[in-house]
Amino acid sequence: MVASAEKREVVVNLYRPNAPLIGQCVETYSLVGEGAPGLTKHIVLSLPDPNYRYLEGQSVGIIPPGVDDKGNPHKPRLYSIASTRYGDDGEGRTVSLSVKRAEYVDKETGQPGVGVCSGFLTDLKPGDEVMITGPSGKTFLLPEDENANLILIATGTGIAPFRAFIKHLFEEDPNYQGKIWLFFGVPTTSTLLYHGDLEAWKAQYGDRFRVDYAISREQQTPDGKKMYVQNRMAEYGPELWEMLQQPNTYTYICGLKGMEDGINSVMAPLAEQAGQDWSKFQKELKKANRWHEETY
Repeated sequence: MVASAEKREVVVNLYRPNAPLIGQCVETYSLVGEGAPGLTKHIVLSLPDPNYRYLEGQSVGIIPPGVDDKGNPHKPRLYSIASTRYGDDGEGRTVSLSVKRAEYVDKETGQPGVGVCSGFLTDLKPGDEVMITGPSGKTFLLPEDENANLILIATGTGIAPFRAFIKHLFEEDPNYQGKIWLFFGVPTTSTLLYHGDLEAWKAQYGDRFRVDYAISREQQTPDGKKMYVQNRMAEYGPELWEMLQQPNTYTYICGLKGMEDGINSVMAPLAEQAGQDWSKFQKELKKANRWHEETY
């Protein structure tokens, strides 16, 4: 996985807003099915500087062109990297993102609007230039343990870093011996990002890769409520709790801010049944670098 020497050499902030790297759009395609609510795209960008290196779990900054309402250049927006350190090109000269187009209606005018950066990125065509900063982040990296078991919990585009995790560990790291269990929450089947990849990994790696989906608008809990990711996790509560007791289990959470509360609501009673306080136990996991959250 990430060797100690390599982790010490993690690159951060090689390019800054006042002097960004100018890359180009290499490829872009939709990640959602027909009739999906909203548009989410996989976007591959070139990295012309060979010194721009990143690891799974880091983020990249994108500066949309133009100026804000005060006449200042736009600030970078951070996006979790969806490709492994080798990029989708296999040579480390590209970086990939999963971007949902933010669409809204202006409260004052009633006119539809699009997020500045997500609109720019989802409108990209091959050859278009993009201002890139970063890479950013050191806290969401993979553990050094080659036998680590990972519990990955994602909603929406929070799947991006986990695509990188799974692809790297299973396809690029011959020494990795652990297991991965993914919980993935989305509103509809048509919004199951990277669904084909996930199902292929499940078929290829058997019991080393488990994936459980929570499709809120199509699935229900036993009491008739919408199925969210924490509800799906609750179905496997005792098994999850048992895994968390193992020192080689690492949990990563990525997606919309607030999903942590739902997860805590599932874990707290499990801890109580075991005679423990969840908040204290979670703090111990975080201190041991075994519990990671990246929400937005």
